[in-house]
Amino acid sequence: MPEEDSVIGRARRYAKVGASVGGLAARLGAERVFGVKVNRAQHAAELRTALGGLKGPLMKVAQIMTTIPDALPKEYVQELAQLQANAPAMGQAFVKRRMTAELGAGWQGKYKSFELAAAAAASLGQVHRAVAKDGRALAVKLQYPNMSSAVEADLQQLRLIFAIYGRYDPAIDTRHIHAEIAARLREELDYERESRHMRLYSAMLKDEKHVHVPDVLPELTTKRLLTMTWLEGRPLLEFRDAPQETRNKIAYNLFRAWYVPFYQCGVIHGDPHLGNYTVREDFDINLLDFGCIRIFAPKFVGGVIDLYRAISTQDRDLAVHAYETWGFKGLSNEVIDTLNLWAEFVYAPLLEDRPRRIQEMEATGLYGREVAEQVHRQLRQHGGVTPPREFVFMDRAAIGLGGVFLHLKAEINWHRLFHDLIEGFDIRALMRRQKAALKTAGIAGPD
Repeated sequence: MPEEDSVIGRARRYAKVGASVGGLAARLGAERVFGVKVNRAQHAAELRTALGGLKGPLMKVAQIMTTIPDALPKEYVQELAQLQANAPAMGQAFVKRRMTAELGAGWQGKYKSFELAAAAAASLGQVHRAVAKDGRALAVKLQYPNMSSAVEADLQQLRLIFAIYGRYDPAIDTRHIHAEIAARLREELDYERESRHMRLYSAMLKDEKHVHVPDVLPELTTKRLLTMTWLEGRPLLEFRDAPQETRNKIAYNLFRAWYVPFYQCGVIHGDPHLGNYTVREDFDINLLDFGCIRIFAPKFVGGVIDLYRAISTQDRDLAVHAYETWGFKGLSNEVIDTLNLWAEFVYAPLLEDRPRRIQEMEATGLYGREVAEQVHRQLRQHGGVTPPREFVFMDRAAIGLGGVFLHLKAEINWHRLFHDLIEGFDIRALMRRQKAALKTAGIAGPD
């Protein structure tokens, strides 16, 4: 029987998360309204500890919020960015019940072998090692119970945080941010959808020899169970002290893994979390976890390229056209200038035709944080802005992946990498490629 969102399920979730998330909102409100001094660093550390042991989407939401400029004070961002989705795994009794519910009483006979102890535990589910009847090594992702109720309850908590913070600081209107996060999180609950995303990425990256995507076993996959081939690899951070040439190669492969699908088919992997890829012995990349995928209308991709050209040639009218293509509305001259500050930061590595690090200035915090704070201050002065939904995960991917390149200290000619992808860009050709790839995977087109 499928688990549905329920009032009881939500109530239980509220009880679990209310103290930590509600406390955050209350303290922010008290600080802003009454001038109550809050030890933000201490409270942020407490919040990270609470969320780090809590299964469900709030941990993932917290990670997402760290990449939205000034959605939370920097003390919270620095703590929440450390969340690695490593909640304790559910026990063997749960695994047996869940597997029986998904595949029937004889489920163990459908695998050659299945390890009841989880190999990894994440925010929405845990992963088990198994072996297929034909001998292939498998990864079996099993969703935790009552996740639908957890998602809805956590989204309400997120709305509370946004509402209180926005009341006293209207620089960023978060309505569309919340809607976009909500849509993607609800999609992540459907593992059959994720299996289609994996087939989509296999199709889009079929010519990328250095990027690997697991194969899905549809006969062993349901909405709450996903069976795929196991891809061996090491965590990316193990290569931080590798030779420069090695780090550059890994960064090159990561860039191709993320941006070939976007510029060729209008699709982005919206969760550049360190746990979502591993590195092979030959430094190829394994791309993992396809729950958070964003499919864009082709014109949005055109807008990204238009804005790059606008920044590189200082064409203000083209920049305005790009923002409007994305869905920004009613932009004043001051807000346009402020948005251009952010665009100049994001596109900076692409503008110089030479090998360089992704960020050459000395960074005192997270990638892009200092610029984001400057942008936020100016937006607040000029009446604020409402980011369109499509902007949320595109920006998250750019900043999140930039942070990974910063960890690697990669030195690459990003300009040439980017121009290789957009050379001869034709929006009609993108439409044809996108339609063909989506049809192959059985996925509907963008809204």
